[in-house]
Amino acid sequence: MTSISEQFGREDWSRFSSKQKMQRFAVFAVCALAIAWSFGSIEVIWAWVWDAPGQMGDLFKRMYPPDPTNLGNILRVLWETVNIATFATAFAVLMSLPVAYLAAQNTTPNRATLWLGRLILVTSRSVNTIIWALLFVAIFGPGVVAGIVAIMFRSIGFIGKLLGEAIEEIDKRPVEALEATGASRFKVIAYAIVPQVMPTFWAVSILRWDINLRESTVLGLVGAGGIGLILQGAIDTFNWPEAATVLLAILGLVILGEIVSAFLRRRIL
Repeated sequence: MTSISEQFGREDWSRFSSKQKMQRFAVFAVCALAIAWSFGSIEVIWAWVWDAPGQMGDLFKRMYPPDPTNLGNILRVLWETVNIATFATAFAVLMSLPVAYLAAQNTTPNRATLWLGRLILVTSRSVNTIIWALLFVAIFGPGVVAGIVAIMFRSIGFIGKLLGEAIEEIDKRPVEALEATGASRFKVIAYAIVPQVMPTFWAVSILRWDINLRESTVLGLVGAGGIGLILQGAIDTFNWPEAATVLLAILGLVILGEIVSAFLRRRIL
């Protein structure tokens, strides 16, 4: 009994042609070789990997029970961590607005300013927060100022990138209508562009604050202030019960940050 495709003289349908199948197979083969090469070049000490579960169990035993003796100082530095994230986010939002304006194709004055804005965004996002912190600790010295500036520089690229894309996606009709009436550039921005990007502005700002709250907890590891400084001291002195208390405090802070972020999104957006 012949099939329907044979009766009508048609070939069986295939999603990919033979050439496409060969190309996909070649891509998969290259990826597999790259992964295999990576595993062979990282020099993993497998004896330590197999011993890791036992080491983790021993570490948890040393951490229990957590030591609340230094809880007052931990909570004080935890509040300092919140301030670092909040001030850094506020400054980053203010500084990212002109950068987003320059980086958007439909608002930038010319080609040179477009590439200048995008260069700032790429530079900010290319460098990790810890690297920024190391740099600014060398400039400002240890403390919260270095932490605030480090997180601010990292956040400018994130906020400016998303705001710039939001500006590029606005409805052009309100802009054209105001320009047709002879409105100034400031009024076009204030009444045609800003109202359209405000939801994105608030969403991105809240999201970045939530991210910065997490990032600020590790800045103390390089001397840039925050709760990480106490954590590093507890680890260096093998004070594992206090380290457990710090980790629990950080966990509580992150959960509280999630609750606050969700509340702000419901109220504002």
